[in-house]
Amino acid sequence: MHATYFGANGWLLELAGLRVLVDPWLTGPLQFPPGPWFFQGELAESRPAPTDLDLLLLTQGLDDHCHPASLALLPKTLPVVASASGAAKARQLGFQQVTALAPGQQHQLGELSITATAGAPVPQGENGYLLEHPRGSPSPEPHGHPPANLPGRRLDAVITPVVDLGLPLAGAFVRGTQVLPQLLERFQPHTVLASTAGGDVRFSGLLTQVLWQKGSTAAAATALPEGCRLIDPVVGERYAIAAEV
Repeated sequence: MHATYFGANGWLLELAGLRVLVDPWLTGPLQFPPGPWFFQGELAESRPAPTDLDLLLLTQGLDDHCHPASLALLPKTLPVVASASGAAKARQLGFQQVTALAPGQQHQLGELSITATAGAPVPQGENGYLLEHPRGSPSPEPHGHPPANLPGRRLDAVITPVVDLGLPLAGAFVRGTQVLPQLLERFQPHTVLASTAGGDVRFSGLLTQVLWQKGSTAAAATALPEGCRLIDPVVGERYAIAAEV
């Protein structure tokens, strides 16, 4: 199993011969209504879309997970598995093979089994996922919402935020520091891949002036039990993730 980070929520997961692209933001700005004066993110540099993909996996329908300019780089024949809102967005963008999963539902792609888990309410409920393959079992969820419908078991990797991000009055909408201890206890992962808050991204706009962060990857690393490693990924770096034998 290998994992390549694209910054923010984006990952390429390779499980033997299968290549799964998760929540890519590869090119162009990221904006939220009512416009760039409120919130805008810009990548330091654009990246080409990975090739020879087998699946596009979308946790949410919001633009930081389902980025229109980035998805425009992908062939519309690429199969998509997504949350309900992500599936609706993918269909609007012209993808032809779209499967919407609700939490608890599964999808099979060759030897890869994908189980949707309950993700962030932003405000509609979105998805996390458990991927199970003979070469590894990664579980991505970008906002720090533990998969309540999954029983405790050992996973090869959890892909999760390790810091909290929040807004005054609204509180934390990304809950890395709060959730990491729960993930470690329930899933005893071999590897934690820090996600969501990383990458060389420049943010501007009114919202960024009140956004707060709690915690750090360095602090998270000190909380890991023996036998578990934390990867604070560099964009474009391909990491080998050992599966339990």
